[in-house]
Amino acid sequence: MAKYRIAWLPGDGVGKDVLDAARIVLDALKLDAEYVHGDIGWEFWCREGNPLPERTIEMLKTTDCALFGAITSKPQKEAEEELAPELKGKGLQYRSPIVRLRQLFDLYINLRPAKAYKGNPLNIKEGIDLVIFRENTEDLYFGVEFHPVPEEMRKIPGMERVPADAAVSLKVITPKGAERIIRAAFEYAKKKGRKKVTCVHKANVVRLSDGLFLDTAKRIAEEYPDIEFDHANVDAMCMWLVKNPERYDVLVAPNLYGDIISDLASQLVGGLGFASAANIGDNYAVFEPVHGSAPKYAGQYKVNPIATILAVKLMLEYLREEEKAEKLERAVAEVIEEGKVKTYDMGGENTTLEVAEEIAKKVS
Repeated sequence: MAKYRIAWLPGDGVGKDVLDAARIVLDALKLDAEYVHGDIGWEFWCREGNPLPERTIEMLKTTDCALFGAITSKPQKEAEEELAPELKGKGLQYRSPIVRLRQLFDLYINLRPAKAYKGNPLNIKEGIDLVIFRENTEDLYFGVEFHPVPEEMRKIPGMERVPADAAVSLKVITPKGAERIIRAAFEYAKKKGRKKVTCVHKANVVRLSDGLFLDTAKRIAEEYPDIEFDHANVDAMCMWLVKNPERYDVLVAPNLYGDIISDLASQLVGGLGFASAANIGDNYAVFEPVHGSAPKYAGQYKVNPIATILAVKLMLEYLREEEKAEKLERAVAEVIEEGKVKTYDMGGENTTLEVAEEIAKKVS
């Protein structure tokens, strides 16, 4: 029996391409694992009206973690148009499968590294080495929305100013949600020898919900006197990340702000082709590249697999296979610095699989 049982979720578009690349490096690392395919993505919405079938959820419960490729996301109106004829008109709601996974398995940590590997021609600056902790289950992604606004809600003080035909999305930040993501950021900094944690918020305007998040960060920071703590409004943070990204270390933010600043940080170090993410809860985790499904490139093995391979590195760390994780990151760094094998986004002509094979050579 294999040591690990890993859910294999290609998803849509180039998801299969990049997971094929991931398998090349995993085999080179000789990870003792069984990979279990799971149905997820756009084709299952179109055929079944559910992009995350219950059979896949049940399968995930039998695995140690999941590696996820990419997903298609479309507005509700477009999603309804793609449904099989027998499913149209039944009021089915399209929800992103990755968002649903985060909530079903309470994957409250979204960990996003942004590192400028030496020799990457797409780096904005050298010396960038950020890790962003994004709360993954609350905030405006909580999923409570109204359109039109129920009459009962308009009786709440302040809501009388909201027109009945408005669309309203609730921003939800709980003490528990704030505490656990902020504590996770500080614990990571302590474990990894990081020197600073920055809380990103907009508490000067969104006083109650963001105020709760900031107050929680200030309180927890007192428990870690050896780690420098500061905080910044999200708009200012975007400016400072562009100007002086090397001054920052670990950032922690509510869901929406974390989503924004992590994409911004990824562009500083080469774009989404280098952006990996770990979705981690107390009992399960899903690892993924951050890029989309890029359907026009599906099956062409053209896209950069490094984001997915760095997601494999995060998965190995989660499984406490630190030696393999370090070996894999060293191999990625060597291939980037050598600059001999690279995909089109880096100015090269190599395929997705050729890049993975070059990395695999260095870990064998």
